[in-house]
Amino acid sequence: MKRELRSDCPVAASLDILGDRWTLLILRDLLLSEKSQFGELASQESVATNILADRLAKLVDRGIIERVPDEADRRKFRYRVLTPGVELLPVIAELVAWGVKNTDVPPSAQFEPMLDPGTRATFVGERTKQLLDQQ
Repeated sequence: MKRELRSDCPVAASLDILGDRWTLLILRDLLLSEKSQFGELASQESVATNILADRLAKLVDRGIIERVPDEADRRKFRYRVLTPGVELLPVIAELVAWGVKNTDVPPSAQFEPMLDPGTRATFVGERTKQLLDQQ
């Protein structure tokens, strides 16, 4: 589902796709954790199910993620990040580092590898390889 761009600015075009709170939190969960089922995604922030369904459908339509049958229960589905989504991992890692540095959010063990620029680069490289190998 390609839509006409508001402008020729790549930042504006990216924000047209990714620029709401829920989309980035869904991508955070898919990129940084083992969460992949509908009810798991953005659950920490209590996203409404209709909004979650809408954002997931948009990410699927854009080719950023895919919806695949769950191997353990074929009645259920999982979401998997595709290459364009994996390419957002450095952006998410930078947002983690910026958020810990510039907000009152305390650092947590989950985000520790992303706080230092050196370990962030290593983490992003290793996680990127892991995600791409799963495709």
